[in-house]
Amino acid sequence: MKYITLPDTKERRLVFYLAMEEFIARLDDEPDCFFMWQVAPSVIYGRNQVAENEVNFDYCRAHGIEIFRRKSGGGCVYADRDNLMLSFITTGENVGFAFNRFVNMVLLVLRKLGIEATGTAHNDIMIGDRKVCGTACRKTPTRCIVHSTLLHDTNMEHMLNAITPSREKLQKKGIESVRQRITLLKDYTPMTLDEVKTLVRETLCDGELTLTAEQVAEIEKLSINY
Repeated sequence: MKYITLPDTKERRLVFYLAMEEFIARLDDEPDCFFMWQVAPSVIYGRNQVAENEVNFDYCRAHGIEIFRRKSGGGCVYADRDNLMLSFITTGENVGFAFNRFVNMVLLVLRKLGIEATGTAHNDIMIGDRKVCGTACRKTPTRCIVHSTLLHDTNMEHMLNAITPSREKLQKKGIESVRQRITLLKDYTPMTLDEVKTLVRETLCDGELTLTAEQVAEIEKLSINY
């Protein structure tokens, strides 16, 4: 599987990386691709969600947290530079197969860290009874794009206040707060986020493709539609 890199290290907005997934999905000569990314504080909600039910707009505006809707389904997540965003693009139209492959890839990395983790029927990855990674998938005519947020660390105050799951949802899951539903990878390994990134790449990828400046410009144009 090829690891996709950019020709520079400049920080970009979240929409760029969503457009980058779509751009890579159009590269017919690259069957399986993977890349990782980090963003400034952002909230991303799913294609089918009602933003007003999931996002605390006043809090996000007050704290400079950007808000985006993605084209895949799934739930609302908070992301920042201490999270690791994972993108997997694979050939084929079987969403279930793509989800299963991706979840098993992440479980393999966690096992290498000495962490016992499990996947769920909803394609979440759990350490014990708490979620460390959630996933969502978007299907194109010939590809599946699976992306996720791996919680290495996070600004917990932002996470608790930027997203607002309903009281009914919390009660249904038998919990009292968002904090009781999630866990952080840093609590289970001494490895830094950069070290985790290196491990992920070395475990999952055996080649590299660096995008050209012209391809980056195409992605930037594509990101306008997000």
